[in-house]
Amino acid sequence: MTVLRWNDAQVRERCQELAGLLADTVAGGASVGFLAPLGPAEAAAWWRERADAVAAGRLAVWVAVDGTDRVAGTVGLALPDKPNSRHRAELVKLMVHRSARGQGLGRRLLATAEQAAVSAGVTLLHLDTETGSPAEHLYRSAGWTPAGTIPDYAASPSGELRPTPLYYKRVGPPAG
Repeated sequence: MTVLRWNDAQVRERCQELAGLLADTVAGGASVGFLAPLGPAEAAAWWRERADAVAAGRLAVWVAVDGTDRVAGTVGLALPDKPNSRHRAELVKLMVHRSARGQGLGRRLLATAEQAAVSAGVTLLHLDTETGSPAEHLYRSAGWTPAGTIPDYAASPSGELRPTPLYYKRVGPPAG
């Protein structure tokens, strides 16, 4: 697998493939902000909006492609736009296609985003995930610290309200 940071043009060019990854993630039961079934048009439209955020510098996106150049996973860092929060970023939409799971790709994407954050001068990362999900296990095992859980925060793809833990991780040299 190759993991590369994509610019807005790359996200736009391959938004159908990224949409397929998003739809597969939702169909697999991951709580990433969408209800099932997620149609290809809605998923592609969402990725086109992300391309705009990448172009504006508010979002960084890394994509994992396999040996056949097929999109297998992605992760993003949402970058703040306010002066008092430039030391932090939110890890968003870590997704691995069901056919590529169990090979360490999620951990690799997570590490890539963490290293890029450090390189950008970010010292604090945060995220939210679904209680009891495989993603929660990944974050805990990668050294993320739980900050608390919000009950009924997000709906699962099936529409069931689920608790959502918030996590943070200090990266790079201390702020200040």
